[in-house]
Amino acid sequence: MGIFGRRQTAVSEPVPALTGATSRGVALDPALQALTGRWTIDRPHSHIGFSVRHAMVTTVRGAFTDYDSALYFDGAQPSESRADLVIRVASVDTGVEQRDAHIIGADFFDARRYPEMTFHSTSTVHEGGETFRMTGDLTIRDVTRPVDLQLDYLGSVLDPFGFERVGFDGTTTIDRTEWGLVYNQRLKAGGTMVSEKVRLQFDISAIRSTS
Repeated sequence: MGIFGRRQTAVSEPVPALTGATSRGVALDPALQALTGRWTIDRPHSHIGFSVRHAMVTTVRGAFTDYDSALYFDGAQPSESRADLVIRVASVDTGVEQRDAHIIGADFFDARRYPEMTFHSTSTVHEGGETFRMTGDLTIRDVTRPVDLQLDYLGSVLDPFGFERVGFDGTTTIDRTEWGLVYNQRLKAGGTMVSEKVRLQFDISAIRSTS
C-alpha cells in the first residue's frame, strides 16, 4: 500500500538540502524533503490488487476499485510517515463476474457482514536508497494482524494539469487463513484449489492534498 514513479522531481523551485540522515543513519535523497505533506491516492491511475495461485497451475489476479485513502509523507523524517486505507470489498474485480460473486460471498470476504477491510500504518523505516518498509495493521473480517509492506519510491512530478504527484510501488505476501479466509477444495491429484498465500500489490500514484 504503498504510501505513495523514475526518480526526477519536476519542480521549478530549488529544494532545500536535508540537515542529516534518518535515525538508522541512511542518507535520504534531498528531493524527498519537498514531498513532505498530505497526499491522496489517485484511483484512476493507481492499482490496489492481489494475485493468488489457482488449481496449482495458474495465477488469478484481481483488484479493488473502491477505497478511501489518507496519506502523510515526511521526507525529512520517514518514521513520521503514515497511511490509512479503507477498501470496500464488494468492489473486487477479477474479470469474471461469477468468481467475483464467490469472493465477496460467505466463503471468503462475506461482504454483507464485513463490507470493508482496512490498513492502518504503525511505523515506517527508510531501508536505504529508494526503499522503505511500512508496518501496519490489516483488518479483514474483523480480524486484525500486522503486515510489512516494501515500498519503492518511483519519483515525483508536476503533471500537465498542475497536480503534484508521487509514485510508489508496495508489495507484501500474506497467509489468508490468518484472517479467517479458510475456504478451499482439495484436488484429486493433490494440493488445493486456492493457495493460502496471497500477494498484495499497491501501484500508487498520489496527488498532494490541498486541504
